[in-house]
Parts: sequence; C-alpha cells; structure tokens
Amino acid sequence: MYRSPALVRSAAAGLWLGVGVFLPSCRSARHVALPERTGAAVTGSGFYRTAAAFGWRARDSFALVAFRDGWVPRSFARFVPVRSVWRDSTGRDWKATFFVSRDYVMVGTDADRARVPLTPMTGQQVADALGCFLPTRRLVDLIHAQSRVRLEPVPMYAYRDSTVTMMQHDLIIEGQRKGRGGLISGIKKDVVLCSEEAWKGRTHRVAIYGWHRGDGRPIQPLYTGHVDWYVDYSHGIRLVRRRVRVNGRWMDYTDILASPRLRGLISDEPGRMMARY
Repeated sequence: MYRSPALVRSAAAGLWLGVGVFLPSCRSARHVALPERTGAAVTGSGFYRTAAAFGWRARDSFALVAFRDGWVPRSFARFVPVRSVWRDSTGRDWKATFFVSRDYVMVGTDADRARVPLTPMTGQQVADALGCFLPTRRLVDLIHAQSRVRLEPVPMYAYRDSTVTMMQHDLIIEGQRKGRGGLISGIKKDVVLCSEEAWKGRTHRVAIYGWHRGDGRPIQPLYTGHVDWYVDYSHGIRLVRRRVRVNGRWMDYTDILASPRLRGLISDEPGRMMARY
C-alpha cells in the first residue's frame, strides 16, 4: 500500500536496520539479505499502474516503501564478480574483485518485476540498507566490458521524466532481453560517484554516466548538469557491495578511494572522490 512521502521519510532512518552485515567471504559478498515481505503485494506492473501519475517525490517514496516491505525480486539478491587490475606508481600490480548487482534496482517479484529510476538520495538509501555503494565511471566501464548480456541503447525523446515513459522503456528492455539472465548492460545511464572536480563548484547535483553502445562507447559522458531531484527514464541505480577483495584481503571501498596507491582500482578521475550522496 502506498504511503505518503512524509511517512516514508520519517521511517527511512530505520529502514532495514541490520540488513547489510558484512562477512569476510566470497559467498557472502555474492548475496545480499533482502528484507522479508510484508504488507500488500507490489508487483512491477502494479507499481507502474499505481504510480502512473506520480511526480518524482511520490514515485521515490512509493519505491522506498516497496523495498522496505520486501517487494524486490528474490533474484536481485545474487550479485556477481567484476574484476579490476591496476599498477600503482611504484610498479606494483593490484587486483580487485567487486561484487555488483546483475541489473538495476527494481521492485516486484521474479514473475512480475520492473526497474525503477530513482533520485540519487533514494538510491543511496537503498545502497546503505543493503551494504552497498553506487559505482564510479571506471566501474561502469568494467561492468559493461564484463557483462554477459549487452543490449543496444533505446533512447526516448518525449516526456522523458514521466512515470509512463519509465514504464514503457522498461518494457522495451524486457523485449530486448528475451529472458536472458546474467550481468546486463547497455540499458541505462548509471547514477555514479564522481570527483569533487566534476561538480564544478555546484551542489545538489546528480552525476550520470554510461549507457554503452554495442561498440563499447558510452552515449553519456560524465555529466553533473542536472539538479539532484531530476530523474528520467534513462537513469538506473546499480549497486556494488562495500566489501572488496584486493590482493587476497577484504577492504571497504572507502579505504580504496582514500588510498593514492589503490584508488586506480575504482576510479579514473583526478582529485578527491565523493563516497556517497
């Protein structure tokens, strides 16, 4: 059942308390603990029917409630490894394994699911709850290169930020996918973390990047021109587990970003990197 934005915001601080517990093993890194299902069922098609006339705030709130109540496809819990290699300034080689969601954040069930574009603020709440972070430009490139299912982007041009257009685009993706499973790319621009330099002195912005074509080139260069509440059909929230395997030991992604020797594993941008929205 849909609840008001105010109610959702008041509950957000305690959302999924204790869900994102980290265990130092590859098995645990490959699986996130989704919340148990409660309340009235929310399917993917049902979400879009209810939210058809919603603006961004109400749509985000509805999606957040659906996540809190566990209406997420159970298959979304299974993450997959993406590997990164880097040689630091001393000539030492580093190898990292990141564990990423196979698809973008979605609501519903395995039989009836739908990807839902979200603002970075709500995307961050989902990431925090599941022990994850949002990708960087470098990680988006690596995900595309190692994807099992690569689809050709399908741009849409009218009513780009409407809920109906989001639904239509999701149906197009499903038609392209033809039931194929595994790590998927080429279907969305990613909401990403970026360097402070990329903000160009602005605040309250969203950084987007990606939507790779079949030849590997992204449609969207790194861009921070949109205000942070803007979201359209082409935006997607990809999740990456906080715990990363680096040369045989587990590290938190924030320690990698802060290390001059290791940051090349996760970022190709100069300057200090943001770690969250």
